[in-house]
Amino acid sequence: MSNSVSVPGDNSALSTMERIAVAAQKCWFGPQVAGFEGLAMSPELSSFSGRPRILAVPRGNVGGLPKLVVEATGKPAQISAFGPLMDGPQASAIDADTRRWAGGDTACSVGA
Repeated sequence: MSNSVSVPGDNSALSTMERIAVAAQKCWFGPQVAGFEGLAMSPELSSFSGRPRILAVPRGNVGGLPKLVVEATGKPAQISAFGPLMDGPQASAIDADTRRWAGGDTACSVGA
């Protein structure tokens, strides 16, 4: 069983997804940028599967089908993103944001 304790700044899946979740809330869901209108973040960071993740789900329907899933595995963390938003014009910006946030940068860029 993997260690599920987060250490700020480490490269574990949990710590990496915690950094991504904080930045995503601020950058994607706070200002409701293009592609994220009507969506809310549903974090699933406590994961027994070793795959902490965040979901972009319809606002008011946290149990709805996610439009985006960003998850991490391993140490160092490997990030993957999938779902309908990754088939749209936001895909490259989502990919760039998650990689940057995984490395500790917190700047926003999607929709900029």
